[in-house]
Amino acid sequence: MKILPPTNIKRSRHPCFDASAKARCGRLHLPVAPACNIKCAYCNGKFDCPNENRPGLASRIIDPEEVRAYLEPVLAMLPCITVVGIAGPGDPFQNPERTLTALADVRAFRPDLLLCVATNGLNIAGHLDSLVSLGVGFVTITINAVDPEIGQRIYTSIRQGDRILRGTEAAGTLIDRQLVAVAGLKARGVMVKVNTVVVPGVNAEHVPVIAQKLAPLRVDLMNLIPLIPLPGTPLGKYPAPSAAMLDRLRLQAGLHLPQMRHCTRCRADAAGLLCEPSPAATTSLAESPEVMPWKISSNR
Repeated sequence: MKILPPTNIKRSRHPCFDASAKARCGRLHLPVAPACNIKCAYCNGKFDCPNENRPGLASRIIDPEEVRAYLEPVLAMLPCITVVGIAGPGDPFQNPERTLTALADVRAFRPDLLLCVATNGLNIAGHLDSLVSLGVGFVTITINAVDPEIGQRIYTSIRQGDRILRGTEAAGTLIDRQLVAVAGLKARGVMVKVNTVVVPGVNAEHVPVIAQKLAPLRVDLMNLIPLIPLPGTPLGKYPAPSAAMLDRLRLQAGLHLPQMRHCTRCRADAAGLLCEPSPAATTSLAESPEVMPWKISSNR
């Protein structure tokens, strides 16, 4: 099997990394990572509604040995797909064996497809060479702060081996590992996107500082994601940022890093184009639940 080195992978075929690809190149997320290693104050993945389109949701978890059976009918029905990724619904590197097995199966089955992962960055550093050997050319890391004092308001706790860390110790440990991971990925020729969840009154005004800190590490793209206030979470009573605030922050952060402006906040089992899937594809998938026992997300 020929491995495609990350340096030869085309950004123009990844709809998240190149806005011009969003209407012609699709993505498929494999929900193979059930567990998470951090608790974020804005996250609640307990409830899944098929009409909800936000990160951390999946209608079911698939096992790595199901990957080919999962892929075949979707790729046949949605030939626009050029990227297969793993984005949860937990963190891919809390279950690294599941993640790496699934990626290896995709690579063996369809070596032409791009591979990517999205992670909080806590545990990825020990798996960088394995990812590169599989030809994973794109990684997204969610970095919500580079100051532990701010980070502790966003991260409730992190799991480090058998220990649970909280407060500034947790946030500082996570931030340190994220920065190491970004540097290691860029040293290996991997394209890196950083997602930052913008929480007014918590980290919104910190966003330009995050961009400035990451710029020397050669991050390729920054994506500001507005908070979705979820009832029952510690940040559930905070407001979502306004469009004007996001525009301002993107201008400020854009002085340091290129900004993504076309994100649709994909589910962990998303499939199809970033814009609305064609009615024919969506209808066909919905009419075949025995073949497609998961939700194809539309971007309502």
